[in-house]
Parts: sequence; C-alpha cells; structure tokens
Amino acid sequence: MKIKYAQQCEQGSSFPYSGLSIRRKFNRKLLASAAALALSAVTLPALAGNWWTATPNVSIGSAVVNVRQFGAMGNGSMDDTKAIQAAIDALPASGGTIVVPDGTYMINALKGISLRSHTRLSLHSGAALKAIGNDARRYWVVKAWNVNNVEIEGGGIIGDRYSHRGSAGGEWGYGINISSSDKVYVHDITIQDCWGDGLLIGALGSGHGMVESTNVTLNRVKSKNNRRQGMSITPSNHVYVVNSSFTGTHGTAPQSGIDIEPRAQGWVSQVRLENTSLSGNDGNGLEVHHNVDALTLNKVTAEHNKGFGVYTGGPKNLTIANSKLSENNLFGVSLSADTSYVKIADNTINYNGDAWYYAHGQSIFTPGTAPRDIDIANSTKYVTQSNNLLSPMR
Repeated sequence: MKIKYAQQCEQGSSFPYSGLSIRRKFNRKLLASAAALALSAVTLPALAGNWWTATPNVSIGSAVVNVRQFGAMGNGSMDDTKAIQAAIDALPASGGTIVVPDGTYMINALKGISLRSHTRLSLHSGAALKAIGNDARRYWVVKAWNVNNVEIEGGGIIGDRYSHRGSAGGEWGYGINISSSDKVYVHDITIQDCWGDGLLIGALGSGHGMVESTNVTLNRVKSKNNRRQGMSITPSNHVYVVNSSFTGTHGTAPQSGIDIEPRAQGWVSQVRLENTSLSGNDGNGLEVHHNVDALTLNKVTAEHNKGFGVYTGGPKNLTIANSKLSENNLFGVSLSADTSYVKIADNTINYNGDAWYYAHGQSIFTPGTAPRDIDIANSTKYVTQSNNLLSPMR
C-alpha cells in the first residue's frame, strides 16, 4: 500500500509519508483484500558489535558550584538565567558539577543555559528549569553545542507551551538541544510542555562543515506532553536510548514519540532504542526517514498512538525485536519508500488498525478479514519476519 502525505519536519520543510491524509487512505483500504506478502529470506549486512551502555563513562571535572551561590533564587518568578550561566562559567577549564537545589528556576529560553565540556548539570529531584513565556518560533532551555563529556541529570525541564505568546506557526522550542557534541549522558530527568520537542540530538552546519553528535546516551528519561515531538534525532552516530518514555505528544505535526529524520543535512547511524515506551502520541510512536542506517528496537512498546506504532520511509538495516506494538490507530509497523534490510522477529504486533474499528463502532479486538498489523510496500527490499504474534483473523 503506497500512501503519501505532507507535514512539517525538524527543519520546517514538508516531507512525504504521515498525517491526516494517510489516515484517511488507511481507513478506506484497511479491510480491502491484501495480496500475500512475498518476503525474501536474506541475511542482513554485518554490523558493529555492542557499543552501547546504559551508564557510560564521561569525564567530569572535580570542582563543584551551587547556583544559589551566584544569585539563583528558584522561586518561580525571578529570571535565573544569568545566575545559572554564571555558575557554569565560574568552573575552571577542567569543568565540574553545577548543583541546582529544589525550586523552580525561570529561564530565558531565547538565551538558554549553555553547557561546557567536562561539566555535569545536576538538578535535585525537586528542581525544575522552566522556560519564561516568549513569542519566538525557536528556543532551547538547555543546550550542549560543540562540547564533549557532558552529563545532565535529575529534576525536570519545563517548556512554555502554556505560556507561549507567539502564533501556532513556531514549532522549534526545545527542552534540551544537543548538537555537534560527543559523549553526552542524560539521565533521570523529565522534559515536558515544550513548544516544540522535548529533546533534539543532531548537528550544526551543513555540507563539509556539518558536525554530527556522537556517543549520546539517554537513560531513564521521560519526555511528555510536548507539542511537536518527544524527541527528534538528526545527524548523529551512536545514540542509545534505554529505560525511557516519549509520550503524549500533541499540538503540531508530526506529533511523534521519536522522529529520526536527518534529511539532506547528513546521516543518522547506529541508534538503539531499548526498554522504551513510545505511546499515546497523536502521531506515530516512531517514525524514521531516509539517510538512517543501523537502527535497532529491542523491548520497545508502542501503543495507543493515533498514527502507526512504527513507520519507516527509507532507512536501511532495521531490526525490530522483542517489542510490543499494539492498539495503534494505523498499522503496528508500516515499511514504506525504499526501506531495506529489515528483520522483524519475536514481537507482539496485534490489534492495530483501530481507526477503522472505532469508526464502525466495533471492538478493536474483533478478528479481522485483512492484515492490520504489518504493512510492507512493494518498494521495500530484503524484509524477514519470524515468530511474531499478530491479530487473529476470521
């Protein structure tokens, strides 16, 4: 089934494959007779060994500063941007830890908090950095640009979706923006209510001057109730997301849990999502586009999304294993465009295609008469399936 649609990507350009028009076509075709899928038994290209760890080593300096010593109040009303940045800048060249005690610290996200190499931003469990309402199309609360050996831990980051003063046209307000950086470890933190994405991992520059992010690990990260994406991944290499969740995205397209979309800026390679939830989003749980190589989903849950559980529009070397992709409005897995070298094994992929059942007043657990869980376009190549539990048929 070939379907095309247009919506906004990370850079604000339109791209094919997701949104309202795809749902309309899906609803018309879901119960149409489907030809049996002829799947070639192929061997996927050999990939690199285990490069991931949930607790990576990052080199952090020994100095420690407390933002309260530099005038940060954390009272939910005063602008604490300058005080927190002063604490960061006071660290020696060798870096160190910036301690943020409990409180709500208001941040001018048009400037944001800029991290340095070999630093740890450590928020107490009751601490939050909250964006001051603005009318900008683009902002970031915390940014790690052109740095290495950085750790962000604890507490929360809150965007300005409920205090934003601009029109609905802007969509690039980030909680955490990691660009052109190496060895970044983000863990035990909640990012929510951003005007755009909870997190962005990607690159700065273009062409020969483009510098991708490398060796980024997210562990026990919750990204919720953001307006455009739970997280976007653009040019980067070796990104590991584990024990995390990207849920409740709604507001402006694509509205996915995670969107991996480097477009023409560069490539995304070696990404692993593990023990992670991509559920309850108004778009897809996960969507993946061209210029993406070597993506693994292991023990991933994608449920109750209004789009697909997993949608692909052109990556290669994709593995989906030991995952649960169920009760999504469209297919649990949809492979489109020139997606190639795919292995789908040992998953529960059932009771998807719920949009049709809702529209016709039927239980989503009704046995179907046509495939509703896995859709593979004719343009895909080298796809294997094994040991997957699918919806019962009549």
